[in-house]
Order: sequence, then structure tokens, then C-alpha cells
Amino acid sequence: MDEFDFVIIGAGSAGCVLADKLTATGKYSVLLLEAGPNDNRFWINMPIGYGITYTDASINWNYFCEPQKTLGGRSMYWPRGKVLGGSSSINALVYHRGQAMDYDDWAAAGNTGWGYQDIRSVYEGLEDISSPTNNNRRPGLDNLGKSEKLRLSITDAFEDYHSIKTELDGIFSQSGLPYRETPPLEGEGLGPYFITTRKGKRCSSATAFLHPAIKRSHLKVLPSTTVEKIVIKDQRAKAVQCRQHGLEHMFVARREVILCAGAINSPKLLQLSGIGPGELLYQYNIPVLVDQPNVGRHLQDHLGISYYYRANRPTLNDVLGNWPGRIRSGMQYLLRRTGPLSLSVNQFGGLARSSPTSSKIDTQLYFNPVSYQPNAGNERKLTQPDPYSGFMMGFNACRPTSTGWVNITSPDPEVAPHMSGGYLSTQKDLDDVVAMARLLGRIQDTEGLTNLLLEPPQLDLSTMTDADLIRDFQQRATTVYHPCCTCRMGPKPDRGVVDAELRVHGIEALRVVDASVFPNITSANTNAPTLMVAHRAAQMILATANRKP
Repeated sequence: MDEFDFVIIGAGSAGCVLADKLTATGKYSVLLLEAGPNDNRFWINMPIGYGITYTDASINWNYFCEPQKTLGGRSMYWPRGKVLGGSSSINALVYHRGQAMDYDDWAAAGNTGWGYQDIRSVYEGLEDISSPTNNNRRPGLDNLGKSEKLRLSITDAFEDYHSIKTELDGIFSQSGLPYRETPPLEGEGLGPYFITTRKGKRCSSATAFLHPAIKRSHLKVLPSTTVEKIVIKDQRAKAVQCRQHGLEHMFVARREVILCAGAINSPKLLQLSGIGPGELLYQYNIPVLVDQPNVGRHLQDHLGISYYYRANRPTLNDVLGNWPGRIRSGMQYLLRRTGPLSLSVNQFGGLARSSPTSSKIDTQLYFNPVSYQPNAGNERKLTQPDPYSGFMMGFNACRPTSTGWVNITSPDPEVAPHMSGGYLSTQKDLDDVVAMARLLGRIQDTEGLTNLLLEPPQLDLSTMTDADLIRDFQQRATTVYHPCCTCRMGPKPDRGVVDAELRVHGIEALRVVDASVFPNITSANTNAPTLMVAHRAAQMILATANRKP
């Protein structure tokens, strides 16, 4: 039995941040537990390698949601990172904060200190923005203290993105949408996406925060370790029970246990530890320490769709769709860390209004200079695209209102929970599908897009009926891999699982820090807000620790 000041469960996007921040001063000892292996793998480090890691069971939980009646009974694949860096080691690299309203709604729900003006400085403190051509960095970085220099590398890769970018200004302008060549970091606007890379390699949370800190004597990292439950005595988190290489271990937390296992596994571990819906826990003979029906509820996720087009000029299909092109790209990457393999295929997009009269920013758009038709399995063959010049456009609603859930199905921690996205269960979400498809129809009808096409679009979105648009969406839509809100923040136990300082209601010395604590989903990709939450949590945890002997 070993003792540490803090025991962190999960070395994902949030856990890696906390491991750095809580050990930076040298005052506190930290144990970081991770179910997956080390992240030193070629396909993780190479940005476009997420097409391989997408289904790699050695570093991916490979979850499936329950069959969704609203999506034709389909059971969709939900990849989640099971490796140092978590999902930041296998994601598609897009970095976007969302919009101010996302966080203002967090505060409006009773979570003091989480409005956008409260957390904006946290974002600015974690971001190191540069471009591969000039390596410009945020002014003042070199003046910061040593522990504060660990930042996430965010790259403006516009110069390296596909040449189709020269057409986008006209296409989006003709659609009445704001477009600029500077990547949008937050709020309304279309352009090239920022990506989380550094010198042509993926910059995960492990790369940015854990690896520079891992040699500190007061930080211990245990990969390939399955946490079985949090040990709670007298309503206080005391220790963590886990298994590594077949052996049982118990690690005591002198100050706090911090759960950073993600939107699926954090509620699962709370339920296994006796914190969750009483009826569910009774079913599996788990002693109920806190009957908390919010644990595992309120799950939100972005649900999106792609439309495919044949282009009258070369796209990434012509580079990655044949062996000569793949070999040239491979050599370019190996020798100079540049070229298509150093990038994401999600190159352009941003947040927009589905209609000029919309009162809110409600749509996230993607414009990818590659096309790969989905197959019956779960593969994403980014280096084996369609055998013709093609590209994709797609959308998802920024703020869906449908909610799902996560429930354990066994007291055995090795058994995956059941989960559901609850997709399209509200009329608003159905209305949003129609509005967003109409927006894409207006983009399709522009002269600029027509000039890119070899043949008319497969679907004429402007003339399809509302019912046909919804039916097509139900048949083809997929998750955008952003589950969150399953341990949501709320000022009282009847409204949330954790309070505004991310402390679990009803249990001392236990916090949850990951995307599960979002009170509502943010409008864009969720990796950025997860990192922000972790940095803000570190401030709170250290403030508490420094007040107590």
C-alpha cells in the first residue's frame, strides 16, 4: 500500500494536465493511473495516424452505444482513448473553444466562476499558437515561470492545407457566411481549423503536459492499471483499488482522489464505487453510499453527417489514393515532418448560423479536401480514400438538446457499461437537421462550389422535402465523438454530480475533472474545453491544498 497526496484516475486530456500542475511546485506527491499503455507509438505521433488508431483495441476502448431507434436501430461505434493522453492521442486534432454562450450557460445554471469572461484567461494561459512556416509564438511566453511554460501547441497550418482553400472565400461569401484565412479560435466564423500539432507531430495532452513533468520525483505514473473502485469511508474518498498485471493494489490519497476517466468511464467508476442511481446499484448488489440519479445521466454528444462530391480537380484522394502518392507523402513526412501526413483531413470549417435570421450560432461546418465512403465496419481509411477526385462537406448542431445515459451492467470493472446518445429525441434537434441541411443546400447552389464539381451533387438538398432530409440524416448520421455531461456540474445534488469546484456532492476529498462535468455540451470540438476545465480545476485544487496543512 502506497500513499500519495493526490491519486489521479485516468491519464487522458485532463489527467495529464493535473499531473503537471499538481507537481510543479514540488510540494505534493501525485500518482497517475492509466488503464492503457504508453503513447510512444508511430501512429499516435503521426497526425493522420488517427485513421489507424481509430479501431486499435490496444489503445482504444472501442465502445458501442445501444441501438438507437431514432437512427434506424443502428448501434454506433464510440472510440475512446485508452492510452497516455487519452482521446487527445487518437482524435482528429481540431482545436476550437466553442462560443462564449456555452460557458455563460454554465454560469447561468448556478456554477459560479465558469462564465466565459471567467475562464477566457485560463484558455490564454494554456495555448501556445504557432504556424509551421514562421514558428511565431504567443508574445510573453519566454517570460513565464518554468512550470507555466508547459502549454498545448496549436498550429495554424493554413499554408500547408490543400490548394482548394483558394476557392473557399468565394464559396462561403456567396453563401452569406463569414470566412477568413486566419483560423477561428472561438465564436462565429469559417476558415482553416487550428490543429494540435508541434513540428509536424501530434501534440496530445501527454506530449504537452505529462512527458515534460514525468521525471519529477514526486510524480509516479502507472500505465496498464485498471481501477476497480474508489474506496470511500465515512463519506470521504480514502484510496483507490486497482489491478496491474493481475495483481491487486491499494493506493491511499492523503488529500484527494481526482477522477479523470472521461465521459464514459468516470460515471462508470462512480457507480461501481457506490455513487449513482440507487435502483441501478441495488440491481448489482453495490452498497449505495450516495443515491445520486444524475451520475451517468444527461449525456450529450454532437451528431453529424457528411455529403460527398466529385471534384473536377485533384484533391487529397489523388495523393493518398495510390501507392506513388502515399510513398511521396511518407517520404515527405519522414524527412521533413511536412505534407498531408502531418495534418488532419478536417482542414476547413467553423461555426455559423444556419440562416441569416438565426438568433444564435447553431451549426458547425466541415469542408474536407478528401472523401472516403463509410463501410459496414468501423474503419476510417484516411490513406485509402475514394478512387476519384473528391471532397466532403458536413455539419452538426452546436448545441443539441437530446440526452442519453451511461449505466454499468455488472459489478465487474472489466465489463463495459451500456450507453446511449439519446439522439434526435427532441423536436428542436429534428428542426436543426432541416435548417442545417438547407444551409448546406445553399452552399451547394453557389457558383463557387458548382465550379469545383465534376458532376452534380448526389443529393439536391435545396429541393428535398424536410421529411426526406431527416430520413437521410437518420440513416447516415454518426457521432462526432464528443460525449460529455454525464457527471455534470450543478450547485446542488438534485441538479448535478459535482459542485462549481468539481467536488462530488456528498463525498469529501473526491473530484471529477474531465468532459463529464460539462453542464452542457460546448458548440465545437470538446478537447479544448476539457483542457481548460483541467487547468481551472488545478487552480482550485491547489488553492484548497495550500489552505490546509
